[in-house]
Amino acid sequence: MADCKLQINGQRIARRIEELASCSEPSKGVTRLSFTKEFQSGQKLVEKWMIDAGMTVRIDNLNNIIGRYEGSKPDAPVILIGSHLDTVINGGKFDGMLGVISGIEIVNVLFENDTRLENPIEIIGFCDEEGVRFHSTFLGSKAIAGTFSEETLAVKDEQGVSLAGALQQLGLAPHNYQSAALDPKNVLGYLELHIEQGPVLEAEGLPCGIVSGIAGASRYSFKITGFAGHAGTVPVTLRKDALAGTAEWIIEIERLAKENVPIVATVGKLQVVPGASNVIPGEVNGTLDIRDTDVQRKNEVIKSIFRAAEEICEKRKLTFHVEKMMETAPTLCNNGITAAIESAILANGIKPIFLVSGAGHDAMAMAALTKIGMIFVRCKEGISHNPEEFASVKDMEIGAKVLLDTVIQLIVKDKNILKERVI
Repeated sequence: MADCKLQINGQRIARRIEELASCSEPSKGVTRLSFTKEFQSGQKLVEKWMIDAGMTVRIDNLNNIIGRYEGSKPDAPVILIGSHLDTVINGGKFDGMLGVISGIEIVNVLFENDTRLENPIEIIGFCDEEGVRFHSTFLGSKAIAGTFSEETLAVKDEQGVSLAGALQQLGLAPHNYQSAALDPKNVLGYLELHIEQGPVLEAEGLPCGIVSGIAGASRYSFKITGFAGHAGTVPVTLRKDALAGTAEWIIEIERLAKENVPIVATVGKLQVVPGASNVIPGEVNGTLDIRDTDVQRKNEVIKSIFRAAEEICEKRKLTFHVEKMMETAPTLCNNGITAAIESAILANGIKPIFLVSGAGHDAMAMAALTKIGMIFVRCKEGISHNPEEFASVKDMEIGAKVLLDTVIQLIVKDKNILKERVI
C-alpha cells in the first residue's frame, strides 16, 4: 500500500542529477571514469547528501560509498538499494546516478518525517559498473557480493596504471577487498532503480515498469567466405558474393528475433573484404549478439540462426564459420520482490508492465549475494549512453515513490514475500 504522507521531492532529485553531472571531464555529455578526480568529486557530493539525509557513511576498499540509515532494530537484516556513479565516455546524466540519488531521496523523506523502519537501509554508490577504464565490469558490486577476483587487481588502464595502483592512490587497501563483502544472512534483499535505456515504457505511455530479469548474452564472431571478382565482368547469377549472402542472413536473423520476442539479436559489426567499390565482396567478417532471459528459447533461436546461415551459404556456394566469443547467464528477479514492486505501482495508479533488461546492471552481480528486484523509469526515446539521455522530473518522482513504497512493503508489511526465490 502506498504511504501518501511520505512525499517525494522530484525537484530535489532533478537538482542533484544536475549537480552530479557537473563532476565530469570536459565533454558534451558526462565523462566520469572510476577512481579519477571527477569520480572522487562526485562521490564527495553523494557523501554530503547521504549525511544530510541522516545516514552514516563508509567507503570500502574498492571505493564503493555506502550510506546507512539505521532501523529501529539495528541487528535486523539490511535492505540494499544501489546503482553506479561512473559513466561511459561522453555519456548521459541519468544512467546509474538516478538510482543512487533516488535511493538517497527515499531515505531523505523518511528522515524528514522522523520515520525509521524496522530494518536498516543502505544506499550504495558502486564504484565501477561500466568498465570503461579497466575493461572489467561490476568491480564494486562484485566486491560487495563476495565474487571479486584477486586477479582483477592486476588489470591496467591505457596509461599502465593497475586497478590496485589506482585504489592505493586513493588511500585504500585493495588487497583487503574481502572486507567489502557482505554476509548474505545480514541482507534482506537488493533493489535497483534505473532508467530503462530502451523505448518500451515511452511507447506504452508509462512512467515506470517492473524488471522481470536481465538477459543473458551469447556473442559470436563469424566469417562468410565467397570469391572476389571484377564488379563489371562477372554476371550476378554466377557470383559468390559474400556480402549478398550475409545480407540475406541478417534479414533472416531479424525475422527469427521478431518471432521470438522478447529475444533480441544484433549483427553489430561487419568488415567487407577486399572492400573496394569495383570488386565483388569475397569475405565478410562480423559479430552476432543474442540476448534473452530464457536460456532454452535463446539456444533454440541460435540453432535456427546458424541453420539458416548454412542453408543460405550452401545455396549461394559460400562457406560459413562461427566462433563463440562470450556467454553470460541471465539473471532473474525474485518473484516476491517483483510482486511488491507491482503492488506499489498499482497503489500509485499506474498500469504494471514487466520488462526484460537487455543491458547489464549491478543487480546481476548482487544476485550472487541476495534476492534482487529492479524498477525501470521511462527515458526519452529510449536514448542512453548519450548526452541526450533524459528523464522527466515527474517520472523520476513517480519512480522514487514506487521505490519507497516497495521498501515499505518489503520491510513493514510483507517480509514473508522474500521467502520465495526464483531459481
